[in-house]
Amino acid sequence: MTAAIYAKLAAIFATIALGWIAARARWLGDAHGGTAVRVLSAAAFNLFVPALLFRTMARLELAALPWRTLAAYFVPACTWLLAVYWVQRRAAAAHGPAAPATRAIGATYGNALQLGIPLAAALFGEAGLGIHIALVSVHGLILLTMLTVLVESDLARVDHRATWGSTLRSTVRNTVVHPVVLPVLAGLAWNLAGFGLPGVVDEALRGLGAAVVPVCLVLIGASLHAYDLKGRLAGAAVLAAVKLLGLPLVVLAVAHWGFGLEGTPLAVVVMMAALPVGSNALLFAQRYGTLQAEASAAIVLSTLAFVASATLWLAVLGWIGR
Repeated sequence: MTAAIYAKLAAIFATIALGWIAARARWLGDAHGGTAVRVLSAAAFNLFVPALLFRTMARLELAALPWRTLAAYFVPACTWLLAVYWVQRRAAAAHGPAAPATRAIGATYGNALQLGIPLAAALFGEAGLGIHIALVSVHGLILLTMLTVLVESDLARVDHRATWGSTLRSTVRNTVVHPVVLPVLAGLAWNLAGFGLPGVVDEALRGLGAAVVPVCLVLIGASLHAYDLKGRLAGAAVLAAVKLLGLPLVVLAVAHWGFGLEGTPLAVVVMMAALPVGSNALLFAQRYGTLQAEASAAIVLSTLAFVASATLWLAVLGWIGR
């Protein structure tokens, strides 16, 4: 990998460390950082992330998307997501109904923005960056919508007083009126209507969206201080390994031998899958109050291990492309 990628990784760790220091030094308010973590999480999930998602969908050029390449990534990624979720439905019951979807997002949703964009630009040039941005543009629409449907249906199902009809209504309502899904749908509708974004609105949304990355990284650091990691590191290590090794292997197999991708498109989708766990895993855990410590640790561990795993996948891609 290039020096630019190592510099980006170092910047990520520095910002996470600053969040940990801020929580430990009580710069964020309370002694243990729990209140600050909840406030940061609520701000990110309910304000900054919706602004980013709405603006992304409202500005998306749908006709220019490389649909075959998108399918080559999202078909195996969605299958992987459902497989992890199904396994966790039988293994994570002790952590509550939201745990399976929370672990599924950690095993599927990578750091495609802050780390993925400079990685694609450095390794694959303008052509590869264009493919990566196309993947990122619908990343949230597809994966976060699926995960929200799964977790909301699980939460509705544990209400033993609910009927089948009320469970369905609750799932649909809570899925649509959701700080991730609603701005995606609203932005897509705005895009299809052809309204365009006025300059002031676009600038305001851009500024709010720019806060997502630093706020989430500080939140990860503060969470590492606020939550007890005892007994969570093993689970976090497994989740990191599943994300860094399992998902890219599945995407490689399906994209290359199933969809016939080769060259730069194949390399971009495999490296997209190989990215470390993204901060949305922690936001998801925070929103549903489960596995926050494990999600925080998985983000840090997978980002550390990415130096080695990325080198591995680049070597595999080089061998396939001989």
